[in-house]
Amino acid sequence: MSSIANLQPQPAPIRACTVSRDVQNFDLLIDDMEAELGESWGDLSFDDALAFLLQSEAETLEFLAIAVDSDDSGSLGQIAEIIRKAKSREVRVILIAHEVSPVALHQLLRLGADDFVPYPLPNGALHEAIERVRRPAPPPAEEHFDEPAPHRPAFHAKGDRDAVVLPVHGMAGGVGASTFAVNLAWELATISKTDAPRVCLLDFDFQFGAVSTYLDLPRKDAVFDLLQDTGSADSEAFLKSMITFNDKLHVFTAPPDMLPLDIVAGEDIDRLIDMAQANFDFVVIDMPSTIVSWTETVLNRAHVYFALLELDLRSAQNVLRLVRALKAEDLPADKLRYVLNRGPKFTDLSAKSRVKRMAESLDIDIEVQLPDGGAQVTQANDHGLPLAESAAKNATRKEIAKLAKSIFDLNRSSAAKKA
Repeated sequence: MSSIANLQPQPAPIRACTVSRDVQNFDLLIDDMEAELGESWGDLSFDDALAFLLQSEAETLEFLAIAVDSDDSGSLGQIAEIIRKAKSREVRVILIAHEVSPVALHQLLRLGADDFVPYPLPNGALHEAIERVRRPAPPPAEEHFDEPAPHRPAFHAKGDRDAVVLPVHGMAGGVGASTFAVNLAWELATISKTDAPRVCLLDFDFQFGAVSTYLDLPRKDAVFDLLQDTGSADSEAFLKSMITFNDKLHVFTAPPDMLPLDIVAGEDIDRLIDMAQANFDFVVIDMPSTIVSWTETVLNRAHVYFALLELDLRSAQNVLRLVRALKAEDLPADKLRYVLNRGPKFTDLSAKSRVKRMAESLDIDIEVQLPDGGAQVTQANDHGLPLAESAAKNATRKEIAKLAKSIFDLNRSSAAKKA
């Protein structure tokens, strides 16, 4: 017969700990940790965390969720030491940051935090971060000697160009801005077999940028290194941070880790565009849908600023808000060129009438209408190929190709007049 002591449940091993000045300041984190780990987690203060990492109980730890806010700026040295100690014991670190300055965030991420999640926590964000840190580390690079290395630009920076800057901005989530940016850049890069322009594609969505996914390219740590210190970077460093797709399109991907959009300021964006403009003929920029402090910088540098929208109320409302904000700040709203994605078919007179009414009510001109490319567009993105390479006859691809040719011809005629 078992003794009563043997019937008592063993305490669950501690698999994770939150580390903070006061976890009660992060009540959403408490809820999410309980949902993910039940009773298998604990809470530590900054003072207790280092001592706990030296104890045998820490052997079962999978990760630390270090939560910091603006009041913790004086404790960065202590937090940095916690991250170093955790990494030495092969404990992963998820950084939860609320209103932390970009400089402090840079420092903590550079010390080896494995993932970053903003606070308040977006729905499902902590779960996704935990899943990422639980994945096994990739094998060393030398084990992939049979795989071709991503191509770097084959030319050296000379600063002898003056590129046309073409940002692409989605007026709402899911309107196809990244798809448009990728395919526009590819069409420009392949527009001529004998005298193709030099084109680069910059992914400025530092949190959810999809350019690398849509072209099946790896994200490089060099991108993060460049973003954190653009003042020390030159054109050669900028080119080395890029990857060439099919030896024709030069891509500056989003960083490997999700970063705050204010990791850079307007002057940093200016430097990046300066370097791109001096070494390429066309610079296509995939912008985040969020308006940030440096959106104004990109707008001022743009020759044409493409605004992607759909035939729905959310797009209409967001266009109205954007135009109102630009005019209130006396910014060049006239640079906006509106592109309607998933536009109506030629025979759909009712939808065409709705497009006309939408343009009139917003007092804008919808100059480009992209037909619905259907499942082929999604498949091309999932396979990491431009539409021209996977579905050349797709209606969306044909319309983007037409637009690219008109941009190329207009730029060539303008250059001829200047000459």
